[in-house]
Amino acid sequence: MKLYDLVLSGNCYKVRLFAALAHVPLEIVPVDFLAGEHKRSPLIDLNPWGELPILADGEVVLRDSQAILVYLAQKYAAPQWLPRDAAGLAAVVQWLSTAANEVQNGPASARLVDKFGYAIDKADTLRRSARILPLLEAHLGQHAWLAAAQPTIADCAVFPYVALAPEGGVDLEPYPQIRAWIQRVKALPDFLPMPGV
Repeated sequence: MKLYDLVLSGNCYKVRLFAALAHVPLEIVPVDFLAGEHKRSPLIDLNPWGELPILADGEVVLRDSQAILVYLAQKYAAPQWLPRDAAGLAAVVQWLSTAANEVQNGPASARLVDKFGYAIDKADTLRRSARILPLLEAHLGQHAWLAAAQPTIADCAVFPYVALAPEGGVDLEPYPQIRAWIQRVKALPDFLPMPGV
């Protein structure tokens, strides 16, 4: 099973982190992103979106980090990582959606501007961050983990770009519950770091 990967990508890191925590073996295939390797064959044939990560597991090829997390958890991991009951599964999915929307368009996009020079409206990313982080803070004030009584793929999906928020000029100091959750994730057995985390 291969993960086509960029080490500085939070979306790729979600998958690497989950695989480490859940003991899912992956062959990490580094991609020369700056040279545009992901926009050429054979990678563009695997993912016509021209984005990373890409997971190849035999005949199954997936793009999008949230979808990859679901696949790996459902097929290879202990049930705690992706609840099978309707309410538990829905609780995870709503956080996967938050990771792909509010977190991606807030802290993750602010980081793209500051760290990588993307032409994105920085003020808009900060407004979005200022909306999602208090909601996350309030939730974590009532719950140790995002979707269940233990960590799930929801935590793996949201964690990277929240933990990396300072790289986009988003201050986490006002959010003690978020900072405590980040430390809980880092304390998990087999936690895998990335640059900036």
